[in-house]
Amino acid sequence: MKLTQISVFLENRKGRLYDVCSLLGKTGINIRALTIAETETFGVLRIVVDKSDLAIQTLRKNNFVANLTDVVAIEVGDKPGGLAEILKVFADNDVNVEYMYGFVEKFSDNALLVFRFEDTDNATKILADKGVKVVTRKEIEGL
Repeated sequence: MKLTQISVFLENRKGRLYDVCSLLGKTGINIRALTIAETETFGVLRIVVDKSDLAIQTLRKNNFVANLTDVVAIEVGDKPGGLAEILKVFADNDVNVEYMYGFVEKFSDNALLVFRFEDTDNATKILADKGVKVVTRKEIEGL
């Protein structure tokens, strides 16, 4: 199952990350996972939240440039080589991982990782065929 990730484009200046996080917090939106990529002049905040529709509306209403992207969150064995096992599944099935990042919290003994793929539907099908636990939107909302 696909999740919705929000990418927020921010000027690389003091307080801008706070602006986004405080706005989401005041609106009752909980950030479940995040990563930041930056350059000298701007950054991209990628977040998975519990209320993605409300978050994107709120961000855009407050003049933030924000886009939606399909991602997949999966459980990965929290042990040495756990990530390598999942990456082998993708390599063996010609699935390109565009980027990935870890989850902020866990709800099982496994680690949670968010992946972005060239072809999300194909990657999701391969994961299901291999019996890999994919985290659902409902599970994210319940964290």
